[in-house]
Amino acid sequence: MPVFAYQGRTTQGSTAGEIEAADRTAAVAELRRKAILVTAIKEKAAGQARAGARGRFGGFGGKVKDKEMAIFTRQFSTMVDAGLPLVQCLTILAEQSESKALRTVTASVAGSVESGSTLADSLRRHPKTFNELYVNLVEVGEAGGILDTVLQRLSVYIEKAAALKRKVKSAMIYPATIMGVAFVVVVFMLTFVIPTFAKMFTGLGAELPLPTMIVMKLSDFVQRFILLIIAAAVGLVLGIRMYYRTEGGKSVIDALLLKLPILGTLIRKVSVARFTRTLGTLVSSGVPILEGLRITARTAGNRVVEKAVLETRASVTAGKTLAEPLKASTVFPPMVVQMISVGEQTGALDAMLNKIADFYDDEVDTAVGALTALLEPLMIVFLGVVIGGLVIAMYLPIFRLVTLVK
Repeated sequence: MPVFAYQGRTTQGSTAGEIEAADRTAAVAELRRKAILVTAIKEKAAGQARAGARGRFGGFGGKVKDKEMAIFTRQFSTMVDAGLPLVQCLTILAEQSESKALRTVTASVAGSVESGSTLADSLRRHPKTFNELYVNLVEVGEAGGILDTVLQRLSVYIEKAAALKRKVKSAMIYPATIMGVAFVVVVFMLTFVIPTFAKMFTGLGAELPLPTMIVMKLSDFVQRFILLIIAAAVGLVLGIRMYYRTEGGKSVIDALLLKLPILGTLIRKVSVARFTRTLGTLVSSGVPILEGLRITARTAGNRVVEKAVLETRASVTAGKTLAEPLKASTVFPPMVVQMISVGEQTGALDAMLNKIADFYDDEVDTAVGALTALLEPLMIVFLGVVIGGLVIAMYLPIFRLVTLVK
């Protein structure tokens, strides 16, 4: 298919690039559909077209950190708002990015856009770097001539989503660290410390207290089967991970997580914040509600929430309001449903969704603080009972000997 080089204008300013089309008329029509007013267009030679094709298909994707993606998107928005052509924006971003993966991908995207592809189509070729949400919003921004605004919203969304993820990780790191340290200390005591006491007590030949005998038997078991215990622990973790990757396993585990006494409340609040932030960003950028619900479901992070959102989408397709099926799902709190209902009635759904997201971001902060405050004394009690119990069990015979000597 022939390749045409063009120059034109958009609402952001002058632009230039290449496009594949059956003929010149089809190329102009396609550019007009993309809100580009063509000022000059000509067909490229076959050799030039092949070079463009190599630039378009030579890229590959890579995983990029949220912080790097947020900076990239904010800088991209600033340059587009300043009126720089897309290819120049992408070239600058590719040169200054600190991430090697992002530099490679951005250079590939710049080559694709220069050869005539749309920005959204170029980004879509790198799904590991630019997810479906990112690509769809960029596509809407291109079509509506508001690419700078959409990129600005995207950068805010990525920053807030990353902050939410950090909060959840901070809540999980503390108990995981304490449990790991406790496991190592207990294994060390049972393997190296307790056997020393056991040899001493065996030489005495006296009758040992029940707690001491239990600890000695446990120590003997750990020494004999330590490798088997480690293998079983690793096997259990891998087994749960493999089960979680299956459709049924993900649904079961996600449902159980939501029912946990304290952690379940935190997960629910995180899910509500993510749902409302994602859908609010999509709707405010002009993505149709049905498409927005489909993308939101794929980024929900919890299979129960994903199912509820997809059921909501089916109900909206059948003509119902957004609030009705959300209320029936029982996943979303009544306050959220009521606020969404008000947003639908007043025509300010996007603003209402973003307000809910801001509110639940604060709720997650509060929940993380409460969880940490609750876990600290629980972890201290746990360590005291486990490690203190082992120490006391070993010193009971010594206390008895001291009593007999007196």
